[in-house]
Amino acid sequence: FADIDRIASSATSVLIVGESGTGKERVAEALHERSGRAQKQPLVTIDCGALASSLIASELFGHERGAFTGADRPHVGAFERAATGTVFLDEIGELPAADQASLLGVLERRRIRRVGGTAEIDVHARVIAATNRDLRAEVNNGRFRHDLYHRLAVVVLRLPPLRERREDIL
Repeated sequence: FADIDRIASSATSVLIVGESGTGKERVAEALHERSGRAQKQPLVTIDCGALASSLIASELFGHERGAFTGADRPHVGAFERAATGTVFLDEIGELPAADQASLLGVLERRRIRRVGGTAEIDVHARVIAATNRDLRAEVNNGRFRHDLYHRLAVVVLRLPPLRERREDIL
């Protein structure tokens, strides 16, 4: 809790690591609420493990009408919806390699382009990511981009399993 309070007001990226059910999403919410961003802008959550690879770019960056079959109207992606708020990327370890490269580009340039669009849009959202995987091992095994890992893991919060903090179960 002290770590959450300490880093909440910074704009730095945070990687939350812990077993399933340890409260990673609740920690992301607490970071957003205590950041000062919550009074002005939303926390937008994207579950990277629940989306088909073909939909991830659209959900993150948005799309223009006609960008692909079924895109009958424009869609504003998570980074635009968050504005100066927070984008929470849950299950980031599930992100396919091609989408890792796209996300890295956004984090480096701080700009997005909607799928099928030509205009670049500046983004100012803070990024918080969470995983139950050992992303360091994934990097070492070539399954997760080293450069993306370092962009996301500026601060790493490790959540202990619930078996080590039974008082939090309720």
